[in-house]
Amino acid sequence: MNRILAVSFELDAEAHAALRDAIAGTAQIVVLAGRDAGSRKAVLQQADVVLARHPAHELAPDEIAAIGKAQLIQLMTAGVDFIPIGDLPPGVPVASNAGAYSEPMAEHALALTLAAAKRLLIEHAALARGTFNQFTSNRMLAGMVCGILGYGGIGQATARLMRGFGVMIHAINRSGTSSDPVDWIGTTQQLDEFLAAADVLVISAPLTRATHGLINARALARMKDDAILVNLARGEIIDEAALFAHLQAHPNFTACIDAWWVEPVRHGAFRLDHPFMDLPNVIGSPHNSASVRQTSATALRMAGRNCHRQLTGEKVLNLVRPQDRYL
Repeated sequence: MNRILAVSFELDAEAHAALRDAIAGTAQIVVLAGRDAGSRKAVLQQADVVLARHPAHELAPDEIAAIGKAQLIQLMTAGVDFIPIGDLPPGVPVASNAGAYSEPMAEHALALTLAAAKRLLIEHAALARGTFNQFTSNRMLAGMVCGILGYGGIGQATARLMRGFGVMIHAINRSGTSSDPVDWIGTTQQLDEFLAAADVLVISAPLTRATHGLINARALARMKDDAILVNLARGEIIDEAALFAHLQAHPNFTACIDAWWVEPVRHGAFRLDHPFMDLPNVIGSPHNSASVRQTSATALRMAGRNCHRQLTGEKVLNLVRPQDRYL
C-alpha cells in the first residue's frame, strides 16, 4: 500500500478504527500528532489526501506549504467560512464535511421552535415570579409554514422532522430545485415571497459573500410579526443591529439563536454588540446544536468515506467552490 492519508489531529483507537473502516484499505493512515517536525513534513510531502479539522491551527505554515502531491484536503467541519482556505496550497481541492451534523442540528431546530411556539422560557420565568398564565395562548406547529434558508443536509433533516408535526415546507437553495419533497422552493431571487410566507424561518445556509447580511432590516420587515427565526448557521448571515431593533419593535417575534456573531471557536471569544439576552423574545444556545456524543464518530466516518472516494477515483462530494470561500 503506497498511498497515504495524513491526519493532522489526534485519533484515539476507536476513531482510528472508524477511519480505517471508512477508507476500506485504500491508504495507510498516518497521524501527524506526536511526530517530529521533519517526519511531519515528509509525510505531508507524500500524502495523497490530508484530513484536517482546522489546518491553520494544526499545521505550521511550512507544513502547509509542504503539501505536495495531495489530491484532496478533506475538512472535518461542515462550515468552512472561518478556514483560511486561501492559505492552503493552490490547486489542491478542498472538501467540507457538509451533512455530517445534520440530524442533531435538525433536532435542535425543532426544540428551539417548540420552545418558542409553546412559550416555554417565557412561562417558566413567569412561574418563577409567581405568575400562573394558564390561559395565555401558545401555538401549534400544525398548519404552519417553515421556511428553510439553505436546503442541504441540515435543511432537509429539519424538514423531515417538521413534516411530522403537519408543517408545510418552503425552501430556498442555489438551484431552486430539489429531489427532496417540498411545498415550495425557490432561490434568493424570491426571498421576499419566501420570508412573507414563513411562520418559522430556519437558517441553515453556509456563510458566503452571497449570504453575508442577507437577513437585514428590509428582510425582517417582510416577515410576520409573530414569526419564529431559528439560526443554526452563522451569525453574520443576519444583520445583528437590525435583528435587535426588530425584536424590540415586535415583541411577538422570537429569535432562537444558536449561531452568534462573535464566537470562541471562530473568533477566540464570545461577544455581543447588543444585549440580546435581556430580551424576553430571545432563546439562546451556545452553538451546541451539533454537540451530541454520537456526532464525532459520524463525522469521521463521513469524512473518511469522502477520502475513500478520492482514493478510488469516485466523485468527491462537498467540494468548496471558489465563490463559497468566504476567507
